[in-house]
Order: sequence, then C-alpha cells, then structure tokens
Amino acid sequence: MLSLESRGQYATLLDAETLRADDDRPAIVYVASDRPPVTVSRRAFAATTAAYANSLHEVGLRPRDLVVIAHTQNLESIYAFWGALRLGAIPSMFPTLTEKLDPDVYMGSMAELARLSGVAAVLTTDEFAPALRLRLPCPVYGSAELHHDAPAAGHPQPPDPGEIAFLQHSSGTTGLQKGVALSHAAVLNQVAAYSDTLSLRESDVVVSWLPLYHDMGLIAGFLLPLLQGLPLVLMSPFDWVQHPALLFRAIHDYRATLCWLPNFAYNHCARRVRRRDSEGLSAASMRLFVNCSEPVRHDSHTQFLERFAANGVRADMLGVSYAMAENTFAVTQTPPGRPARLDSIDGQELVTSGYAKPLPPADPTAQRRVSCGPPIPGTRLRVLDDDGRPLDDRHVGQLAIHSDCLLTGYYRRPDLQPFAPDGWFLTGDRGYVAEGEVYVIGRSKDLIINAGKNIYPADIEAIVNQVPGVHAGRAVAFGVADEREGTELIAVVAETRAASGDERAVIARAIRAAVTHSAAVTVTYVHLVGPRWLLKTSSGKIARAANREKWRRETREG
Repeated sequence: MLSLESRGQYATLLDAETLRADDDRPAIVYVASDRPPVTVSRRAFAATTAAYANSLHEVGLRPRDLVVIAHTQNLESIYAFWGALRLGAIPSMFPTLTEKLDPDVYMGSMAELARLSGVAAVLTTDEFAPALRLRLPCPVYGSAELHHDAPAAGHPQPPDPGEIAFLQHSSGTTGLQKGVALSHAAVLNQVAAYSDTLSLRESDVVVSWLPLYHDMGLIAGFLLPLLQGLPLVLMSPFDWVQHPALLFRAIHDYRATLCWLPNFAYNHCARRVRRRDSEGLSAASMRLFVNCSEPVRHDSHTQFLERFAANGVRADMLGVSYAMAENTFAVTQTPPGRPARLDSIDGQELVTSGYAKPLPPADPTAQRRVSCGPPIPGTRLRVLDDDGRPLDDRHVGQLAIHSDCLLTGYYRRPDLQPFAPDGWFLTGDRGYVAEGEVYVIGRSKDLIINAGKNIYPADIEAIVNQVPGVHAGRAVAFGVADEREGTELIAVVAETRAASGDERAVIARAIRAAVTHSAAVTVTYVHLVGPRWLLKTSSGKIARAANREKWRRETREG
C-alpha cells in the first residue's frame, strides 16, 4: 500500500493498487435503494477503464486535454475519470444540472468554464447532452456515443509526476471556473500522509455517498480507496438523501470501517433514519466517521451518537478533518481511536478580542469548539493577523498552510495567484491553534463586524436552526453594511412552513430573542420564507453571498 515509507514506489496515479492487480477482489460495490448491488472486481475495473481510455482516444481526445465529466453520479462517471487519466488527459468532475441549480446560471458557468479553461470535451448523459451542445463551444459526448469496445490505441507516454493529474473545481452558484490543478506527485503525497495518519490497513473498507465533484468525495471517498486497493462501497448522493438508512445498511452488509461526512449529514441521519430502518444494523465495524468541510458542531456529534449508540456507534469513532481542495484534501486529522477534543472557551472574549480564552467545561457560559486535530505529516499550518504576522496560540486569525500536496495553481487563471510571496497558501479561513490542534471558526469573507465584534455567521445559523418553526439547516445569516451606523447589521433569512402572518411574527420574535440570549448581539433583519427559497452551491452548502443578493432584491433592504 501507498504510505510515507513506500512513497518512492509510486510515480503517478496510474500506479494505483487497483490497476496493478489482476484478480477478482472487489474494487467497487455500487449499492442502491431500489436494485441489487453491482460489484466490480479489480480485473473488471482495469479492463473497463482501459476500454474507456481507448474510446476517448477514438473520438479525438489526446494527452493533456481537459475533459469535464458531468454525469449523474454512477459507475460510468468513475470509468470516465479513470479512462481519461489512463489516456493522459486531465479529467475534472463537475455537477450535473439539478433542481437546486438555476439552469441559466449553470449553462452560463459551463460555457465560461469551457472558454476560460480550453475544455476539449464534456462527457455527460445522453439525456443532458443535447441541451449542453446548444450552449458550449466544445464537443459534448453522451454515453451512447462512446464505444467502449474501441480497439486499443497503444499506451501513451507515462505522465511526469509533476504534471497536472486532474482538476477540482470550486463550488458556487454564479461561477465554477476556478480549477484547482493538482499534480500526480501532490495527490500521492497527500494519500501517503493521510493514510499513515489514519493508520490505514488492508482490511479497511470505505463507504461513501459523497459527490465526486467535491474534494471530500473525490479524494477520501473515491481516489484513496482505489489507489490503495481497498473496497469502495459507493452510492448516489441523491439516493442517500432520500434513503439515509442506505448508509447504515451498506456499513452493516460490507463491514465498512471508514466514512467521511459533512456536518449536516450527522443531523440528517439522526433525524431522518427511521428506527425500523436501522433496527438490527451494526456499525460496530467502523473505525472512523470523519466530519469535515464545514464548521464542525459538537451538538451534531451528540445527536448522531445518541441516535446510533444502539447500532454500535461510539464516541471514539467520531473524528474530524479540516480539508480543502487546494491542499488536495486533508490539512488536519484527529488521531484515530479517541474522540475529537472539545475546547471550552469564553464566547464573548472570542467576539470582542479574537482570543479563545479557556473556561472550565462546567461553566454554563462556555462555548464548545470542536478540534480538527493536528496537521497531517508534510503539512504545516500557522495563524496570521491582518498584516500577515504569525499569531500566538489561541489568537484568532487567517489560517495559512505550506505542504507538499498543495495545488500547482488555478488552471489557466494567471489572474489568480494562490500563494503569498513566501510560498504559503492563504486559505481565507479563520481559526486558532491550541495545544497543537486546529480549531476552524469560519470564512474571512463571511465575517460580520457588528459594533466592533467579530460575528461568525455559522454561530448565528446554529442558534436560529434550533428555533421552533424554522426548517433546521435552512437558515442563513449575513452582514448588511449600514453607512449611518458605520457598522454591519445582522440579517437572518430562514425557511419555515408557517403560512400565517401571526405564526411568522412569533417565529421572528423567537429568532431575535434566541440570538440575543445566546450570542449577545442583535439581529436587525429577519426574513422568513417558504421551502426551497434558499440558494445552495453545487456542493450543497448554503450560499451566503447569493442569498444576501436575493434578499436585497426581494426586500429592497441593505
């Protein structure tokens, strides 16, 4: 297996264990709620991806061509990605159009991506291909147009380890053009260091429903197991959202040991998995559920643990990682085998002075922050003030990282320079370090400065989501500049099923009271809306900037 010790035996991603082996051990098991599982052996995976590479060559694609894969997530999207890699092309997973995305914005973003990045081809479904062809300047191929029995085209020259292997595209609602370019060497460095951190073993089994166009799904829930030759039990994210018990059924049936989840998934499982659907299912085989990609909340872990303790979930299974596409994936990871550390701090001190002052855990005023763990091997992290100077422990600032698995750059975007002059990458995230472990608070661009206090929207949203009548997980907070007051005012938009004006007035008052009580700040604007009002990014996160603009148009405030 790939580890820091064996790193020298791997030159490119084509040295993956799954491609090296010629046997019938499972590479992928694709499960669904409405049909039997499909098992793909290592032998079949290698043969199918080779055939896919040949079919891509047949339609005119060549090494170093950028190939966008915009499928609904299934086995074909996986074969397309690895087929492009085997050809020497540069694949990039992309979301397909769903009801969450505005069709005009999506099509415009795809067209802009094709123009800026010089996309050679888009691979998509037969149903979606005609619509894309009308908008894109590059060839678009549906599944039926690729002949997977195409004759072998010979073996292209192996890529240089420093060459770009693939792109991860940043998510958003108005632009998807920022391609994070990752070299073969950077990805292998990440997988080696992260595997050692996880104490990865040949008996591990990864289970995932995560979208492959997001770094958590692409690296942890896709490339890591296939590179390491571990069985990957995969399902559609759309299927999982509708049938969240499918995850626990897969863990039980295949004795899975590793699973990565965004924070909201812990709440979704705890609230939506019916008792009768999880009865008799065991999660005792699990070594780690890893929470990453959002500010991690202790109450989410608590709900998940309480709900699934009867199924064998233990506190020491709940790990945390701070991750980002620009570092390939993981920046930090809590050590396996122990719960993530909790830091009890003075919330008011954090807001007013940017210092995470410790408080006794029993103090009723203490805020609990969840550690993301120490940096993984090969990755260094420091906290910087607004002038770029390093800060001492427990002082909040921008997180900066330096590693051997950082991006090469943003693909064909010379206007975007990701590195500071000293070679460190400025993440745009804010947090602090305590006792060698990293605590992430939020994004710098989302920070609300209200009357001299630094307010983190995620903290406000967590309070609002607990208010009766608010659709949990469907609230957004943001700042609204007020020139007269010389500060930012706080606005909250929350979805509710309450229809009458009286009901909504009660909920609005409850939101203001809850935020004032818990955060000691005042919410100026509360806007209650119906279901599906809020805009999300392609990776499923609430899009604060886009929702602020929608609120402004609708209310003419701000």
